[in-house]
Amino acid sequence: MAEFRVGDISVTRVVELAATGGSKFILPQATPEDVSRIGWLQPHFADERGRLKIAVQTFVIQTPDARILVDTGLGAHKQGRKVPHWNNRADPFLDMLADAGAPADTVDLVINTHLHVDHVGWNTVLEGDQWVPAFRKARYVMGRDDFNYWRDQQEDAEHRAVFDDSVAPIAAAGLADLVGDGDEIAPGVSVVATPGHSIGHMSILLRSKGEELLLGGDVMHHPCQIARPEWSSTADYDQNQSAQTRKALFDRLADAGTPLLGGHFTGAGRGRVRRDGASFRLDIM
Repeated sequence: MAEFRVGDISVTRVVELAATGGSKFILPQATPEDVSRIGWLQPHFADERGRLKIAVQTFVIQTPDARILVDTGLGAHKQGRKVPHWNNRADPFLDMLADAGAPADTVDLVINTHLHVDHVGWNTVLEGDQWVPAFRKARYVMGRDDFNYWRDQQEDAEHRAVFDDSVAPIAAAGLADLVGDGDEIAPGVSVVATPGHSIGHMSILLRSKGEELLLGGDVMHHPCQIARPEWSSTADYDQNQSAQTRKALFDRLADAGTPLLGGHFTGAGRGRVRRDGASFRLDIM
């Protein structure tokens, strides 16, 4: 766990799964040789061999008014996932959240930056043979465009399974709130549209007492994409759009000085995007 402050808001990372290497399937352009050339990635984001470090995690946001989760990882007892070790997991994740100060029944809001497999898994838990909301007293906030797209698609079997076990039960329970660009979710917490990785991907902007932090979700999977915005993920809905979104976002963050924390960042995690010649770098805070 790692905790950051944004004015009166605290942000705590709770890591469900961390790995080094094995990311070729998600960022094939990020070869060890090319990653090693981006010197500032070590040691927080890459090892001495140029292998990427990456995490699946949830962010616990405590504001003066609400306890909020941003993204909910892989979940337990899920089936139909393409990555073998993402099936039938049994991590004590809810206990980890409680240790981070967020017992399940105290959570007010759950925000899904997008509806991919590794961001919605703990939305639900299995009771008997039924998937039920894991955070019974919470409202669940999802992007309107993402929700409508995944609700209606039938071709992608994995995403069909993800929607059916981790998203549809939330809607059926009447707990889903659909939002779009610029919407304020809670005081100091608002939506920034960052499409490309998914059709309705959104980042989350925190503001308090003159300070800001952008939770980027999967607008990038790894900080190497800050140096190489053109490196798009194999999981991106629209790789050209995701690259354009990254470049525009990094320009904005570099101008504003707003810190960034990516959905899969490891190590120190949070940093400021700076211009670095024709590209960008992340200066750890």
